[in-house]
Amino acid sequence: MNLDTLLLTVISTSLVYSAPLIFTALGGTFSERSGIVNVGLEGIMVMGAFGSVVFNLKMGDTFGALTPWLGLLVGGAIGVLFSCIHAVATINWRTDHIISGTVLNLMAPALAVYLTKLIFDGRGQTDILQHPLATVTIPGLSAIPFIGHIFFTNTSLLAYLGIGVAILSWWVLKYTKFGLRLRSVGEHPEAADSLGISVYKYRYIGVLLSGFLGGIGGAVMAQSITLNFSATTIVGQGFMSLAALVFGKWHPIGAMGAAIFFGFAQSLAIIGKYVPVIASVPDVWFTIAPYLITIIVVVLFIGRSKAPAADGTTFIKSH
Repeated sequence: MNLDTLLLTVISTSLVYSAPLIFTALGGTFSERSGIVNVGLEGIMVMGAFGSVVFNLKMGDTFGALTPWLGLLVGGAIGVLFSCIHAVATINWRTDHIISGTVLNLMAPALAVYLTKLIFDGRGQTDILQHPLATVTIPGLSAIPFIGHIFFTNTSLLAYLGIGVAILSWWVLKYTKFGLRLRSVGEHPEAADSLGISVYKYRYIGVLLSGFLGGIGGAVMAQSITLNFSATTIVGQGFMSLAALVFGKWHPIGAMGAAIFFGFAQSLAIIGKYVPVIASVPDVWFTIAPYLITIIVVVLFIGRSKAPAADGTTFIKSH
């Protein structure tokens, strides 16, 4: 394999695996910037994946090539509904954020597999998608010498869309009134409340945005990588997204960069045997590499990264 083809394989595969993590990590950023810790990203991804696959299979003949793109919106909508549980528990009922998120992670796989068995005649997994999100070659950009072949040929359009969403999220959080208010309720909710800002409202928005983007992340995973839904469709990607959020220091661009790094780690199971330096490494190491790297990153950076000051705290409005 020549250098061009090797780079194309590594970058294309890394971007495919990065796309679900980018969207989910960005969702987590909005939630935690508002002061709500969301460790339930894994469960949200599971429900988004389930919803998108069911929609894709049932409506594929109706919408054709448009089906997987509509499936992303369906996954996002399911993620919003599922994240409402976390929002009500943490904001209204003042439940511990970690416990609430853990409940989501425990509930989602069991619920999704149960519903899968109901819909698909007792089977624990769905059929294979006939309308997946395929890799694309981007016209014009792919014609750029060397760079075009590597970055824009047989690549994930959704990864580039995710990068665009990360840039937009950074701009929104930094330069808009909405972003300033969202960050203020995550840093000092009492001060924000004294200025007439509804802490509950903005925290709800943060959690629901995390549900929407996390649901999309699950839909991307199911429709572009696994191509069906089962109990093993989402296996740690939500936790990787959470680690990317911490690694990226709760910043949209940082979270996006960390998600790409974790996407590359996941892709090693596919591309490792083609990379000369690591080709002789046993496959089992490539399989466990993403999870091992996630643990190492969390251990090394969770104490050094500074979360929003009120992240994980309970706010009680004074009267």
